[in-house]
Amino acid sequence: MSTETKINLKGLELHELEKLVQQWGQERFRARQLMLWLYHKRATNFDEMTDIAKSFRADLMEKAYISQLKLITKTKSAIDDTVKYLFELQDGNRIESVLMYDQNRVTVCVSTQVGCAQGCVFCATGMMGFARNLTSAEIIDQLMGIEADLGGGKKATNVVFMGMGEPLANYKQTMKALRLMTDPEGLMVAARKITVSTLGLAPKIKAFANDGLKVGLAVSLNATTNEVRNRLMPVNKRYPIEEVLPAAKEWALKIGRRVTIEYVLIRGVNDSPDDAHRLCQILHDVPSKLNLIPFNEIEGSSFQRPEPERVEEFREIAASRYYVVPVRLSRGRDIVAACGQLRTQYRMET
Repeated sequence: MSTETKINLKGLELHELEKLVQQWGQERFRARQLMLWLYHKRATNFDEMTDIAKSFRADLMEKAYISQLKLITKTKSAIDDTVKYLFELQDGNRIESVLMYDQNRVTVCVSTQVGCAQGCVFCATGMMGFARNLTSAEIIDQLMGIEADLGGGKKATNVVFMGMGEPLANYKQTMKALRLMTDPEGLMVAARKITVSTLGLAPKIKAFANDGLKVGLAVSLNATTNEVRNRLMPVNKRYPIEEVLPAAKEWALKIGRRVTIEYVLIRGVNDSPDDAHRLCQILHDVPSKLNLIPFNEIEGSSFQRPEPERVEEFREIAASRYYVVPVRLSRGRDIVAACGQLRTQYRMET
């Protein structure tokens, strides 16, 4: 039986596994055993599952498989030890994921789509176009694949959904991946150590609030007027600033965490003192923290990174509202792995 007709056990939640093993004539507790082997012991084949009866293992080999992403290339930054991974999916599509180090933190940045349909003009992924959504298994396999590459049982301390694609546009699979990551019987990543970034799909932000997962939320704002945001982010024509920020506020109040506002600074576009003052004004009642991100240059774009003095001037004005305003270090710029730079060919043959 080929993998096309077999069931991938990775990416299934406990209740789904319980239903599946019962369909196969097994007791429900077998599902918990499988979860333990898949996510705690990181089994890559059924022969490793030594406390499961040989007859059931033989059944599993016939009916199911355990997915793994194929690592194509791994590129390490000479500046800050950031590592960019190029993975190939089962259908030949390719995605990129990033491993970053910052003092005691080890952060994995995962993708949620092959390409992106949103078309943000300052983002390399947006220039690729869109191929398809990733499955929950393909999302968690990025984290598991990178941790396997680290070796020695090393684990990421933080996970950010800030790679290729818009996570909330792939809502069902993103939520499933998040539940598997945070499940004590799954990957056991603390919810407070996970952040999901969105460009501002207001209805999905509200749904995210209602679903109640205590993971972090980052909203990519990048402008203080609809006129500028329309130009940078076509999604703003559907969900303008006056819809995005109330949705972000609703999320913050329901979840009990401050939303992170991400603001990419682009020279001569959104980096003026007036922009900084306006930003403080429109965020005055949103429980939030602010991250400033100087634009990372991408091929095919005429946008430029602001001068450091301009960034500092903007930061000082914003600090009147936020007190502490970090300017994000652009890790992996030399290997095209920084914020907004991820882009790859969809398929091996293209």
